[in-house]
Amino acid sequence: MPHGVRRGYGVLASSVLGVLLLAVIGALMGPSWSPAPVTDPILVQTASTAITGAPALGHYRTRATVVTVQLAATTVKARIVEPVGAPTPRPGVVFVHGAGTGQFTGAFVDQAERLAEDGIVTMVPDKNLQNYSTRNRDYVAMAADYERSVDLLRHWPGVDPDAVGVYAESEGGWIAPIMAVKDPRLAFVALVSAPVVPPRQQVAFAIDNYLRNTGVPGGVFRAIPRAAGMSLPGGGFDYVDFDVRPYVRQVTQPIFVAYGTADASMPVIQGAQQILADTAASGNHAVTVRYYEGADHGLRVDKQVLPQFMDDLSGWVLGLPGTGTSGPVVAGAQPVQLYLAAPVPQPRWLGDGDVLVAIVMGAAGLIALPGVVVVGDRVVRGVVGTVRRRRRPGRPAPQGPRWPSGIAWRVAAVGAGVVATVVALVWYLVAIARIAMDYQHNALVVQGGWLLVRGLGIWVIVAIVLLARRMVDVRAKGGRIAPGIVRLAATWCIGLGTATLLVILAYWGVYQLGI
Repeated sequence: MPHGVRRGYGVLASSVLGVLLLAVIGALMGPSWSPAPVTDPILVQTASTAITGAPALGHYRTRATVVTVQLAATTVKARIVEPVGAPTPRPGVVFVHGAGTGQFTGAFVDQAERLAEDGIVTMVPDKNLQNYSTRNRDYVAMAADYERSVDLLRHWPGVDPDAVGVYAESEGGWIAPIMAVKDPRLAFVALVSAPVVPPRQQVAFAIDNYLRNTGVPGGVFRAIPRAAGMSLPGGGFDYVDFDVRPYVRQVTQPIFVAYGTADASMPVIQGAQQILADTAASGNHAVTVRYYEGADHGLRVDKQVLPQFMDDLSGWVLGLPGTGTSGPVVAGAQPVQLYLAAPVPQPRWLGDGDVLVAIVMGAAGLIALPGVVVVGDRVVRGVVGTVRRRRRPGRPAPQGPRWPSGIAWRVAAVGAGVVATVVALVWYLVAIARIAMDYQHNALVVQGGWLLVRGLGIWVIVAIVLLARRMVDVRAKGGRIAPGIVRLAATWCIGLGTATLLVILAYWGVYQLGI
């Protein structure tokens, strides 16, 4: 066999071995991702979402008033919308925000207006943002804030103080049950697109669902537990494991549960089943579940709140207490949920986000700094040589140590390649997250981007093999791989930084082979 062919086979074999080794390392570092399928689907009793026993809805003009709500340590604004000419006393509804809204000027405008037109007084308060951020949230404290709005609405002229309830959407579904337990006088709870499961489980479930809808390669799913299961950099996020079920088990008020069948972010079957099971265990059978065909998060179709949902909710509220148990319990379109939301596996090795960031930044520094030092060393030696030549014309300045031919650029290529792969991986994960959250499809980014990341990762392995072979050749000829203390230290630093980042890349699935 010709020497060149034999050498090529050797490079190929060594590269494959390197990829296999990293694949095994990435798999062993865990955790894996294999959500359990839903085996007990909920069955709707009828396709009609109509509420049995609901009264005829009114058609009233409305009047809006902006008020100030006094909280424990601050104030917020709120908008109250009331039906003009509707019989009194009237039921009232306080809206509880989800994660994506915070001010009454842009939240629940259509829902509040529509309920008021039907004869219900509505109140949309601003969210108290003083202690609310992505990093820190306190659902018990938020429940206390919203309770101030409930108290204000109870004293509003024309409102029946014993018929005031809450409409909680999305994240609000973790707050409303707390309010119901703390305030037994609350008349009812409407849970719209409610997660029910803890936030960490809901996020992992939503990411999995979004990625499946986006059509990402299977290898990307490994990142779900490794991202959602770790403690995020910078601390905080204590709320991600908040469990609302102990509160749901104590709710005695009628509950209206509504989901859209096109809501990919929520466990639409599991959520309703858990509410039914938890309330039944405590003897509360006044639960009404409705599924709406084609509606997404917030019960919207083409960004408009579904009229049928608003009809059903108004009829249910106006018909209480009779409509709370009138049935059917579960009705509407048949929902689909493929996998269960469940506790997220915890990373064994890289579960601390601060440590992970420190490792990546430290490794990148080990790769970048030696290049600066080596260049600086050459500049200093060049200046010294120039000075010596001026002092002693005709005598050549002594040459400093240099890497043997073919070593320096290979070392630089390996370091630059592994850093580029990490950057590409971060770009790819951010890109698919945006695509998934926007319910979009982009095969060029989703499939092509993953091929790019994995291709860069494999190229780095090949570059390492070629560097190693060149080093062996230099040693075989009696040469020194890294002459001088500066180049020796630089080689070791780049090698250590590269090895560290390769393990990080393996951890996030760049080299996985389905093992």
